[in-house]
Amino acid sequence: MTQRRLGRRDAFRLAGLSATGLALAACGVQGKGTARPSSSAQVESEVEKYWSGKAKNGHVDFANWPLYMDPKQPELKEFTKRTGISVTYKEVIQETTSWYAKIQPQLAAGQSIDYDLMVVTNSIQLTQLIKLGYLVPLDHGRLPNFTKNVGPRYTQEAFDPGNVYTVPWASGMTGIAYNPKYVDTPPTSYSALWDPKYKGKVGMFSDSQEIANFGLFAIGVDPDTSTPADWEKAAAKLTEQRDSGIVRKYYDQSYIDPLAKGDIWICQAWSGDIFQKNLSDGTDLKFVIPEEGATIWTDNFMIPKTAANPVDAITLIDFFYEPAIAGSLAEYINYVTPVPAAKDAIVADAAKASGADKKTLEMIAESPLVFPSDEDYAKLRTYVTLGNSEEHKKFESVFQPITTS
Repeated sequence: MTQRRLGRRDAFRLAGLSATGLALAACGVQGKGTARPSSSAQVESEVEKYWSGKAKNGHVDFANWPLYMDPKQPELKEFTKRTGISVTYKEVIQETTSWYAKIQPQLAAGQSIDYDLMVVTNSIQLTQLIKLGYLVPLDHGRLPNFTKNVGPRYTQEAFDPGNVYTVPWASGMTGIAYNPKYVDTPPTSYSALWDPKYKGKVGMFSDSQEIANFGLFAIGVDPDTSTPADWEKAAAKLTEQRDSGIVRKYYDQSYIDPLAKGDIWICQAWSGDIFQKNLSDGTDLKFVIPEEGATIWTDNFMIPKTAANPVDAITLIDFFYEPAIAGSLAEYINYVTPVPAAKDAIVADAAKASGADKKTLEMIAESPLVFPSDEDYAKLRTYVTLGNSEEHKKFESVFQPITTS
């Protein structure tokens, strides 16, 4: 349990997110879009139309990211034991763009993608999946555990208001991390990343969405409501940071070891990385949500419209919202769980454990990086919502040159 693992964000970055690939995938969209339901009555009508007559078949084909579940799959074994529904679980999603490029032609043609359930990050690809009518509207009457146990933050997703098509699997935060050996005053604002006293000791991410959010936060703009004019101002702020020599390097997943060794002192960081590094290596790195806010990313359950076993799939979704099951999952992946009551389940597991496992479970239960406070959640924002390929091209043309020139 204390061994350092490559995590879900590692897989995302190591796969090589390409701005060009994103643009090509977005431009490759075919098929006719379907208008999103504009009222609760329309949502109810779509749900009734889809789910009427659907029945349990006894199997689910589940597509997920690597290292997002204990390889022994204890949760899935328990699900099958209780329900009689077997699950074929495959770690086939390496990166959002390539996954979308693979399934989009089949969905456009109304053909099976061979999966009843998949997990996709909030992104332009998720926006397209919704806009093009490729996802099943969820019947919340079949999701009693979700309704009862989900944290309120996850019922307010800007990319899917009302959780019509998605509910969260897990999430994480992008904020500021620092090494207290070199930074004696805890940073409270993004201005610390522009402070000349850290010249050459600041790390920033190479991903456009990540640096864009930090640039927008730094100029006092909420990414959720930002405009192209705001993007230009944020890019100018980030360019100033780069040209002044403050940034040592633009990193992918590789920032964590330089931060621990002191090559950089303060940087952009993913919450799960900091928690896992401290847990596995005994470091004392600190993670901060600045006063201006921070980023929350969410990986989401969804059912493709060509699913052969939607009833079984939605039954499995709801199963993961039982606190004990959500707690079991969080104990392994160490990311933010959408089920606050999972904390009590982890505390109960810690009480039954001993030695290093007991200490680890106590750290997970007590960590604000797994269970953010209400105050923290109030400061979290999502990425800039890009609704089409033209918006995405504009966005990349503004931010991508910062890290590559």
